[in-house]
Amino acid sequence: MKKKLNKSDLTRAVADHTGMKQTEAGKAVDAVLDNISKALKQGDEVALAGFGTFVAKTREAREGRNPLTKETIKIPKRTSAAFKPAAALKDL
Repeated sequence: MKKKLNKSDLTRAVADHTGMKQTEAGKAVDAVLDNISKALKQGDEVALAGFGTFVAKTREAREGRNPLTKETIKIPKRTSAAFKPAAALKDL
């Protein structure tokens, strides 16, 4: 079974790898995630060499169907985060 790496696992791993206290590592992880989120909200890309690029993608409004009632519904325009892995990451 595959293991999920959650935020607290990541924080613990950063603390172990860097020798930081876990609270300091938690602040570092939060800072990285906050800055990525802010950049995406502004429409910027975040490129991490050897890892990948985070981008904000916009899906235009469209019509869809409610699968239960078969009624046509309008799906609003939406922006979401996407990740494009770097070639080095794909090779893993």
